[in-house]
Amino acid sequence: MNRQPTKLFLRKLLLAGFFITVSLLASRFDWSLLKAEAEERYSELQNFSKVLNLVQQYYVEEIDSKKLVYGAIKGMLRELDPHTNFLPPDIFKDFETETSGEFGGLGIEISVQGGILTIISPIEDAPAWEAGIKSGDKIIAVDGSSTKGLSLVEASQLMRGKRGSRTTLTIVRDGQEDPFDVAITRGSVKIKSVKPTDLEDGFVYIKVTSFIENTSKDLEKALAETQKKYSGIKGLILDLRRNPGGLLDQAVKVGDLFLTNATIVSTIGRDPKNKEVATTTNRLKYSDFPIIVLMNEYSASASEIVAGALQDNHRAIIMGQKSFGKGSVQSVIRLGDGSGLKLTVARYYTPSGRSIQAEGIVPDIEVEDVDFDAFSKAIVKNKSTREKDMTGHLLSEKEKSEKKKETKRLSAKDANVTAWWKEAVSKKDDAKTPREKLISADYQIYQAFNYIKAWKIMKGINPPPPEPTKSL
Repeated sequence: MNRQPTKLFLRKLLLAGFFITVSLLASRFDWSLLKAEAEERYSELQNFSKVLNLVQQYYVEEIDSKKLVYGAIKGMLRELDPHTNFLPPDIFKDFETETSGEFGGLGIEISVQGGILTIISPIEDAPAWEAGIKSGDKIIAVDGSSTKGLSLVEASQLMRGKRGSRTTLTIVRDGQEDPFDVAITRGSVKIKSVKPTDLEDGFVYIKVTSFIENTSKDLEKALAETQKKYSGIKGLILDLRRNPGGLLDQAVKVGDLFLTNATIVSTIGRDPKNKEVATTTNRLKYSDFPIIVLMNEYSASASEIVAGALQDNHRAIIMGQKSFGKGSVQSVIRLGDGSGLKLTVARYYTPSGRSIQAEGIVPDIEVEDVDFDAFSKAIVKNKSTREKDMTGHLLSEKEKSEKKKETKRLSAKDANVTAWWKEAVSKKDDAKTPREKLISADYQIYQAFNYIKAWKIMKGINPPPPEPTKSL
C-alpha cells in the first residue's frame, strides 16, 4: 500500500532536483551574452539571405543559385588562410586521387606567396618537370588569363584539363628579366615518391619526393635492400629537398623508422588542451646508423615534420637551406553534395615544442645550392689573369685608398665548391657509377657524402647536431 506514495515522492524529488540543477547551470552562464551573439549572427545571416534574394530577383542575367552559394563559401574561406579551401565536387574527386600515387594533370605543387601563384615543386618526371618548370617559378597567367587574386583551388581549376590537352603557363623566374611562356601537355602523373641510389660500401642515398600512401613502405623496402646487400647500413642521406609534403600519417611512419622512445610530432588546435602527440612504436628498425637530411626552401609540411623530429631527437644532422615553413594541419571534410572542405584545424610542433609555421626548419649546417653550369661560366669568366691578380703586385692608387695591402684568399665555401667543381669536371666524360653521377651533379649531396663518410671520427653514433648557421 505504501508503494504508490513512495513512487510519487521519488518523482517529485527527481523533478525538484532537475529544476535545481537547471537553475544552478543557468546561474553560471551569461544568457544575455549568448542571446546577443545569437542575434548578431542571425542578423548577419539575414543580410546574406537578403543579398542572395536580391541577386536572384534583380541581377541583369539569370544566375545559378548553386554558383552563388559556392562563390559565397569561397569568399568566406578566403578571409582565413591560403590552405583553407572549398572544393567543388569535380575538384574534390580529383583531390581524393592525388594522394594515391597517380592522377592526371601537370604535376606541380603550388602555393600563394605574397599574392602571387608560386610553384613549390614540380613533381619529378611529370609533364611540368619535363617542360623545364622549376621550384620558385611564379605563374602570372594560364593560357593568357591572369592568376592575380586567385585562390589555390581557383588556380588549380584553371590549370586542369583533359589528358593530352595543352596549356601555356606564363612564368616569371628569378635571374631572368622578362616573363616567358612554357607550353605543357597534360598527362598522367605517376608519383614514385622514394628513389634510392646505392652509394656503395653500405652508404645509401634516398630521395623522397612527397608523402603519399605508400611512402613509408617503399622507404623501408629500400633500406632493407641496402641492409641485406651490405649486411648493415653505414649511413643514409635522406633527401627532402623540393618535397612539398603530403600525408601526415606517412610523415609519422617515416619518423618511426628511425626513432625509438621518442615524440615525432604534436598537433594543437584552437583549444590548447586538445593536444595530440604522435610517438614511436619502438619497432627498433633503423636506429643505429648516421643520417644526414637534405632540405631547402621548398621543403614543406610533412618533410618538415620528419626533419624536425630527427633534429630534435638528435638522430640526424640537417643540412642545406632553411625550409618553407608550412606548419599547419588541414582536415578534409566531404560535404553532402560531393563537394569538400579543406580546413586548417591545427598547428604542428616538433618534439621540443617548436612551431614551424612561417619559421621553417633551420639546418644544422647551411650549404648553399650551386648550379654547375653557372659556376663553370664564372670560373671561365675569371680564368684570365691580370696584373692585379698576381701576388705581390704594385698597388694602384685606387687600391691604396680603398684598402691597405691585403692578401686575397678563397673562403672555405669557395674552396669547397671549387674542389667539387674540379672533381666533377675531371669525371665529366668518364663512364660514371650511379654514385659518381649523383655526387658530381649536386654540390649539396657532395658535401653530405663527405660528412657522412667522416661520421666515424665524431663522438658517438648519434651526436647532438652542431650549432646552426655554419656555412660551407
